[in-house]
Amino acid sequence: MVSRSRIGVALAGGGPLGAIYELGALCALDEAIDGLDLADCHAYVGVSAGGFIAAALANGMSPREQCASFIENEGAAHDIFEPSLLVRPAWGEFARRLASLPRVAAQALWVGALQRRSASVTLEHLARALPTGLFSNTGVEAQLRRQFARPGRSNDFRELRRKLVLVATDLDSGESAPFGQTGWDAVPISQAVQASSALPGLFPPVEIGGRYYVDGALKKTLHASVLLDEGVDLLLCLNPLVPFDSTHSPRHRVLSSGEPRIPRLVDGGLPVVLSQTFRTLIHSRLELGMKGYERSHPGTDILLFEPDHRDAEMFLANTFGYSQRRWLAEHAYRLTREQLRAQRPALSAKLARHGLALNDAVLDDHHRSLLRKQARRPAQRLPSAVAVKRLEQVLDELEAALAPA
Repeated sequence: MVSRSRIGVALAGGGPLGAIYELGALCALDEAIDGLDLADCHAYVGVSAGGFIAAALANGMSPREQCASFIENEGAAHDIFEPSLLVRPAWGEFARRLASLPRVAAQALWVGALQRRSASVTLEHLARALPTGLFSNTGVEAQLRRQFARPGRSNDFRELRRKLVLVATDLDSGESAPFGQTGWDAVPISQAVQASSALPGLFPPVEIGGRYYVDGALKKTLHASVLLDEGVDLLLCLNPLVPFDSTHSPRHRVLSSGEPRIPRLVDGGLPVVLSQTFRTLIHSRLELGMKGYERSHPGTDILLFEPDHRDAEMFLANTFGYSQRRWLAEHAYRLTREQLRAQRPALSAKLARHGLALNDAVLDDHHRSLLRKQARRPAQRLPSAVAVKRLEQVLDELEAALAPA
């Protein structure tokens, strides 16, 4: 029966940008598809930034609730996610590497001077004293641990009503670590999220059970096969990062986000070239995977949502700006609604097989928005929430002041 269709959600990574896009897109899907409750699906798999959202969905937090927490810094005090957690220096890692410097320097001296090895070998030994990550992710883990300790939620995979898998990569073997699967489910969910999102270079590897784990996207972009092998009937996939097609860049000089247009990507310098390269590599891997899923699981309907390859706004977005974070979530929300309208006939047929339907009234309401203006809260708001909102205002003003430069 269609009412018994098992629905899975697979969320790829992409850093803060990926999380913001996925929240905006999920909010659009949640309200535009009748019969769909994204906080009560059969199973979830998350990688890197997608792991944050998948873990919250599996704990019953709706996309709207997560949007309030991560995008608007509103809601219950224990649910508010402060973006500053993502950019706290990894002082512990710095201290450990600094403490190892005398030993490493002595080894380098032995290799270089006494064994008369090449300078490159000596430098290789000295590099062992460099930190493995710039920012600490322990604060993120602690925040998630507090959120999942609330009534009705759990930080234990085995206690969830819904299937949840968070994929990391074993640093020493290069193999995937599917936390949440049988044999991998004793790890706290918050720690699994921390490991899955430990992007090498930015965050130190996470030690679990004597082994070290890093970002799950190193192995696969989406890891959708985890849910396909569970026998889901409908799989909703979200991928935030796509290569940008600059040949279709808009003609105007400044985008609506305030960023200047880049007619040729090479004009954007090294950061833009590296971003395009990284996006192209992971997306080509995703395309191969999706084709393989269609062949290996022909009985499952797979729907993929991702940004338009011609969308310069998404490609050039500054996701660490407070004002842009709100704008970007709204942009992802509107983009997904446009995709639903454009694919309405084909999507309606697939959704109907699973007891779902597009809500035409919602989709055709062009005045709907993700972030609505809300009345000012009473004066007795919690001090921490007030401080976060004030910090947001100050950063917005600073961005505006620096814009001409």
